[in-house]
Amino acid sequence: MPDATTTDLYEVTMAMSYLRERMTGPATFSLFVRNLPPERGFLVAAGLESALDYLADFRVGPEDVDAFASALHRPPGDLTPLLGLTFTGQVRAVPEGRIVFAGEPLLELTAPLPQAQLVESYLLNRLSHQTAIASKAARCVLAAAGHPVVDFSLRRTHGPQAGFQAARLGAMVGFAGTSNVAAATAEGIPAVGTMAHSFVEAFASEEDAFRAFARCHPGPVTLLVDTYDTEEGVRVAAHVLRDLDRGPGAAVRLDSGDLGVLAARARSILDDTGLPNVRIVASGGLDEYAMDDLVRSGAPIDTYAVGTRVGVSADAPYLDSAYKLVEFDGHPVMKLSSAKVTAPGRKQVFRRPGCADEIALADERPPDDGVPLLKTVMLNGRRTGERPTLDEGRDGLAADLGELPSAARRIRAPVAPRATASERLSLLTARVRQSIEDRMPAVSARQAPERTPAGSHRSVPR
Repeated sequence: MPDATTTDLYEVTMAMSYLRERMTGPATFSLFVRNLPPERGFLVAAGLESALDYLADFRVGPEDVDAFASALHRPPGDLTPLLGLTFTGQVRAVPEGRIVFAGEPLLELTAPLPQAQLVESYLLNRLSHQTAIASKAARCVLAAAGHPVVDFSLRRTHGPQAGFQAARLGAMVGFAGTSNVAAATAEGIPAVGTMAHSFVEAFASEEDAFRAFARCHPGPVTLLVDTYDTEEGVRVAAHVLRDLDRGPGAAVRLDSGDLGVLAARARSILDDTGLPNVRIVASGGLDEYAMDDLVRSGAPIDTYAVGTRVGVSADAPYLDSAYKLVEFDGHPVMKLSSAKVTAPGRKQVFRRPGCADEIALADERPPDDGVPLLKTVMLNGRRTGERPTLDEGRDGLAADLGELPSAARRIRAPVAPRATASERLSLLTARVRQSIEDRMPAVSARQAPERTPAGSHRSVPR
């Protein structure tokens, strides 16, 4: 199905109404996360590149009009005002790999109102999902404390596309490889893999399985040792690997049980067999919490393979993200509903040392010690530069992690920094709120407890 129809129905009905009312002036929408999950001390911006691909190729064709008409139970002729609609706007965004916090725009999009509205659902889907996965993966790299981490998540992610994204994002935050062949090929990621228990079960003995696998695969091999009895499997693997003598790089993989205890026993067996260079790979239900425990306990594990829990961000599988109108036809606007107040106007985020971020208006000058996070990445519906590499995303993340307070880096009970609002943004927020309350007295009575004082440097409304 064409991507133009990958949208919520109300986006179509709103876009149609805007066109009918001739409301085609420039609109700015801000995409941000209201609150971080309690298990997160930071988020890693991701999903931008696929979002820009979507916007660059966006076009409502005849088949899309037919699909919209069918969904609305209306004749296609009623939907013809949408025919040929493309994205012609501007996008400013935080590059993939940079750390962000609650309330900070990951992306701000300015385009004619019908265009900006119609792309909402797709953009939220792309950035929300990928930011959640990238953030989980980055925490795994922190927990691994320098040990390589590889992606084994494809078989359990929520669809093949999600598996591809998990592999790509893992590589962007520092994973050493992926089992996903499609992602490895497309993104230039090292492909990694071993064998399944079914392979071992298909042979009369573990030794027969290991030798057959080695005959088919020249060079270093990784042998899965816990199909039956793990310690005996390690002994058999050590015997086979000693006979092979293929140089460094060989490994055994532990996939179940008490990985810390089993890794210690495996290391002892391998060392006693004269194989101190054979590595130990651990997999099976791992995430940053389990890895943190294993690393802190001194488990002799060389490489961690993560799958299900990371590929679906199991402990925080969604983000409280929003895509809100902040300016229309040159006028700042805001939402005042309870617990979901938004800040008006086009914005910029200035990163100061220690990730002490300030959310300001887009035309404000940066403070002497502040660097703007949002970059112009699309003008007139076209990218403004080359697609960044995964290495560039990895470098940006490394720099931000170096500035991140230690409390935010913690695996358990992290404390996330909170961005503050600039004086001008606070003043604009108060002024726009007052304007709305003057027009709608009932709003003033209900919303008075949520008022943000003019000039306040409290956290920006979300």
